[in-house]
This record gives sequence, structure tokens and C-alpha cells, in this order.
Amino acid sequence: MDHPRAHAAPASAPAATRRNRTLLAGLVALLLAVVTGCSDSVPTAPTSEPTTAPPSPSPTPPPTAEPTAEPAAALGDHGVSAGHPAAVDAGMQVLDAGGSAVDAAVATAFAVAVVEPFASGIGGGGAALVVPTGEGAPQAYDYREVVAQDGRVPESGTGVPGFVAGMAALHEDHGELPWYEVVAPAIELASDGFEVSDFLALRMRSDYGPDAVGRLEHFSPGGEPLAAGQRLVQDDLAATMRTIADGGADAFYDGPLTEAITAVDGLDAASLAAYEVVRTEPVEGAFSDHRVLAAAPPLPGAGLVQMLQVAEAAGVAESEPGSARYVEQLSRAWQVADRSVDTVVGDPAFVDVPVDELTDPGRNAELAASVLAAGGGDDAGDVVAAPERDVVPGNTTHLTVVDSDGLMVSMTNTITNFWGSGEMVGGFFLNNQLSRFDSIGSTAANEPAPGRRSVSWSLPTVVVDGEGRPVLGIGSPGGRQIPNVLANVITRWALHGQPLADAVASPRFILEGSTLTTETRPAPEDAAAFADLGWSVDVVAVEEAVFGSVQALEVDHETGEIAGTADTRREADFAVAQP
Repeated sequence: MDHPRAHAAPASAPAATRRNRTLLAGLVALLLAVVTGCSDSVPTAPTSEPTTAPPSPSPTPPPTAEPTAEPAAALGDHGVSAGHPAAVDAGMQVLDAGGSAVDAAVATAFAVAVVEPFASGIGGGGAALVVPTGEGAPQAYDYREVVAQDGRVPESGTGVPGFVAGMAALHEDHGELPWYEVVAPAIELASDGFEVSDFLALRMRSDYGPDAVGRLEHFSPGGEPLAAGQRLVQDDLAATMRTIADGGADAFYDGPLTEAITAVDGLDAASLAAYEVVRTEPVEGAFSDHRVLAAAPPLPGAGLVQMLQVAEAAGVAESEPGSARYVEQLSRAWQVADRSVDTVVGDPAFVDVPVDELTDPGRNAELAASVLAAGGGDDAGDVVAAPERDVVPGNTTHLTVVDSDGLMVSMTNTITNFWGSGEMVGGFFLNNQLSRFDSIGSTAANEPAPGRRSVSWSLPTVVVDGEGRPVLGIGSPGGRQIPNVLANVITRWALHGQPLADAVASPRFILEGSTLTTETRPAPEDAAAFADLGWSVDVVAVEEAVFGSVQALEVDHETGEIAGTADTRREADFAVAQP
């Protein structure tokens, strides 16, 4: 059955465009049914339906029980927000087929790995939050890369990938559809190909792109990278995904793909076989009338909560969004959070991380009073200004999914730098995540050891209401800029009541040392205020991709409706439909 679907396309978009996408979804859904129904070799998840027992010998059979009614859906919609329209379609196809939000998130993540090969995929890792409406507790999943068992960090910075294990763990815990069915859309996308977008074409020609794809014939036929509009077909990646779809995570960690992976410096069979996904509770803290759930250490969720609480206590709700005072309050709060991440955040399997202290609103109010209320400058109190840093484009990808049961998934995946280590195996690029042991942290809290995860900036986040129901799923690529991007959007949305679309579209900024990097040139009075603080202003073009691309979905539990917005900084899309 076709459903009306709200997309990121403007209202003036041609009707044919909207019809084509709906038709494509229907065709691929049909293909899924054929693939999964006709292949006897495809493993499927065990069915939950009991086998029929032999008839009772009793001459008087018991009365037939009345069928149990299906529980009413919590919402009237379901939706997907991701970094590329084709990935959104993959997720929506799975939702339309009856899959859960986790099924759709896994499908979307594999599809993103096809259409954004520079950002995430099988050779990397990630983190996700799964937050239900109603019964059940929020869960955090960390399937990021780890140091191999010999404790050595290779020159490439490649760690043991966790992506496949993470997708399998999420599906095992929360999936409804067979594993093959949720991977199938990505297989078709890789084997059939897709048109190269402007952003992918730019990435192939920028920074690490030429070295990564210049010698790969399917990316650079004749040595020239594909241009926007040309078709990229990834047969090797499709074959790898088929192997994973057939054999599950074991195919990657202890199966037919293992030999090729262990040929890479820094990866070995024992380390692959020993890889484990971490399941834990999200970091949590009060903000406005809500609570913010964010990624657990060694990711900087506690830093984000601290940043929001310090800014709120400093009075950011009373400042005009985008004004010099607003920017200063969030930037001073960032300095506090940045220092926390730099000094005390690490892998909790190796160090004690004071999460309760970092997310304590009373303590953070005291910090705000001593550090921010005086207005910065020489009165900035205990904050030691961070060193000057170059602000560079940050990688990763984010997706948010909500199903009609109200289950929300916020997921950030990455291979770290654009194109990761630049090394390809089996059609996918490997990560350089272990480089974060060198680039983040000034203490022993973030040092490499066998099986250890590094501090990084991936930051899947969910905002819940007073009843614990998820009302906003949000995240973004952007590297070190991610906490600032999310804090700005969440502050505008939660404290200032801005529509999500306006909050996402608003100008972004980050203070590094005494340099404020922004997307727009400040008004003269704001520029003067920044000069009084001793800050210089550097304006970067949106095309430089410095400030990521927010993927967010908002839930109204009173109406049962889901809303999203497309961040135009890259090529994001979203879709909402009725199940």
C-alpha cells in the first residue's frame, strides 16, 4: 500500500518528483519481497510464531480463545532523517514493510555506507541510542573501533572495526524483520549504482579524496574522479554486503571476509574474533523542561550536557539567539565542556569518568556563576582558554529514525577522517579512528591500550519530555564542531521555542582560543562586542562543510505526528509517512 510521504523537497517541487520517489520505494519493496522469498540460502531470524502442537486426545476440545487485539500504535507516523536521499528511501522501505525503527536504522546505515563511502561504513564504527516510548529503558550502543590485542597503533590509525557487530547487535535486540531484508536495499544500491552527488564529487577532489580514489577504476575511470551526475557502481562492496547478509557478523569477524581484513596492518584474527559491542545507559541530564540523553563515555555526551547546563544557568534563555551575548554564553560553556573532555573523559573500561559530576546542574550553575556571568574577558574565572586550533571540516554521518510505536534511534557512524585511512578492502574504506588518541586529550584519560576505545566527537543525542518520551532525535557530522552545532540547535529549540527548521538553519559558530569561526559575518554591533572580548572573527563558506549537517526528527506525542527538516549544508533528506 502506498502512503503519502512528507519529504524535504520544497512545496513547489514538481509533483512528478514526489511520485517518482514513492514509485521507487514501491518497486524496491517489491524487489525485497522477491529476494527474501525466493532464496532458500538466505538465513532469516527465527520466527516468534510457535509450532503447532499435536491435537489433544480430549474428546471435548477447549473453547477457542478470542484473538488478542493489536496494541494501538503510539504515533500516526514513522520517519527517517539521514545524510542522503537514497539512504532515507532505504530506511522508509523497511518501515513500510513493517520493520522497527532499529530495522530501518540498520538499513539506512548500510545504505549510507554505499552513498557516502567517504564518511562511514563496514570499515568503521559508531554509536547509537535506542529510546522507547512507554515501557523499556533507553539504551546506548558503542560499536566503535578498538586497539588490537597487541596494543599497537599502526601508522594508518586503523582500529578493529565495529560497524558490522554494532548493526548485528542492534538488530538482535530490537529487529523485527529478517537480517537479510534490512541489508538488501544497500546491496541493490551498491550493485545497481547511483548518481554521484555534488558533495560526493567534491569529496573525491578535496583533501584526502584524490589519494583515496585516484587509483580506483570504479571511482576514477581513466584516473579522473567521477563527476556529479555520473553513475557509481560498487560491485566489490555489493559482494561484501551479500556475504554479511548471508552470514551475519560472523562472516566479518570469523568467516569468509576475515582473511582479507587481517592483511591490513594493525588488524589480526584474534582481535577481530574478540571484538564486543558495549551496551550501556546513555548519559543523562536536565535541560529546560526536558532531559537530554547523549552518548556515553568515551564519547562526549557528558560534555554536551554540561555545556547546555552551563549556558542555561548563565542566562542564554534571556539572550537573543545569534546575538553577541548569546554566542558568548554558548562559547564560554563550550570552553568548560571542552576542558572536561580534554582532561577527564576516556574509556570507562580503563578510567573512572565523573559523569555524575559533569552532568550535575547545581555544580554547573556554580561554574556558570563564576565563569560566565561576569561577561568573559579577564573575568572569565577558572576557564583556561583553549589553545588556538585550525577549524577544519569534520567527517562522520548521522541518522535518526522513529517508528509508529514511538521507538527512536539516534545513530552516528564514521570512519573518522574523510575517506578514513584511505585504504580499501572488499570495496569499503578502513577507519583511522585510533588517531584520536593523539588528537584529543591532554591527560592519561585517553591513551591507547589493547581493546581500548578512544575519545571522539560522535554524539548521537535524544531529548525526552517529562514523561520520558523521546521528542527530539538529533546528531550531526562535523568532528570537533559537533557539540557546538548540537548545543546551538537544542538551545534554540528547547529554550527559545524556535521551530526545528529555523533552529537547524541558523548560523553556526565555534570559539577556538580567541578566534570565533562563523558561517556568517556578524552585524557591526556584534563584531564590536567580539572585539571587546579580544576575539577575532573568521567566516567560512558553507561549502567547506565545516559545520556538518544536522539530521533530526521531532515527535509530537499529543497529535502523533513526526516532523523533520533537511539541513541544506550538505545533501540531507528526510521522509515521514503514515504506516
